[in-house]
Amino acid sequence: MAHEAEIHIVKINEGKIRFYVVGTSPVILNRMSQKAMRELAAPKGRKTAAEKASGAKHLPLEEYQASPYTNQNPEGKTFLQLLASMFKKSMMTAALDLPGTKKAQIGRLLYVMGDRVDLYGVPKLMMSVTRSADMNKTPDIRTRAILPKWASIVDVSFIRPILNEQSVVNLMVAAGITSGMGDWRPEKGAGNYGQFKIVESMNDPEFLEIVESGGRKAQEEGMKTPGFYDLETEDLYEWVINENRRKGFKVS
Repeated sequence: MAHEAEIHIVKINEGKIRFYVVGTSPVILNRMSQKAMRELAAPKGRKTAAEKASGAKHLPLEEYQASPYTNQNPEGKTFLQLLASMFKKSMMTAALDLPGTKKAQIGRLLYVMGDRVDLYGVPKLMMSVTRSADMNKTPDIRTRAILPKWASIVDVSFIRPILNEQSVVNLMVAAGITSGMGDWRPEKGAGNYGQFKIVESMNDPEFLEIVESGGRKAQEEGMKTPGFYDLETEDLYEWVINENRRKGFKVS
């Protein structure tokens, strides 16, 4: 007579951890602009020589203001935001370098709560050389917002008992060092921007200073009338603006 095999179902439940994140290197914001998305959705085709000559190639202030994700709710604590998925992807990438964890498994077993994460800190305007995605990796100048000092509050939900609090903390700590946020982050191998650390609580002095000085009002002012990240950016910005004016193009 055949015996029925016993089935043991492991009881699972949801755990939650709140992380207080403080940047250890500046974060470069890199949202694709509405202008670029519209061009992808309905391409205009190549510009003629006359069209290229009739308008400015770059409008630095406009590009800067289009670079971050923003919260249009005037009651929001911050004007600038990061996608919640950025932190999840960062933790998934960190799993590649930690023993006993797999990227795909982490993707199934944890998520960052909400669609967006508030980003505290005062933005500055940064102009730098980037490489285009074409075959020749054509160099170009790109203007983006950069936050020299930044902080966020990140709520992570995970599945017990497959993951536990310590394993999730280890992933977040590793993500801050080996993966990061934004452009030129360590994950891409090109830079060390967007790195972060975890502090014990919202009463951490460094965290408090960034939150209190880099909230919504300061960010809205910084996006409207930006300061410059460095002298190289300031010199290049003024040159581009003066050239656009000299040629009769709009400057913003």
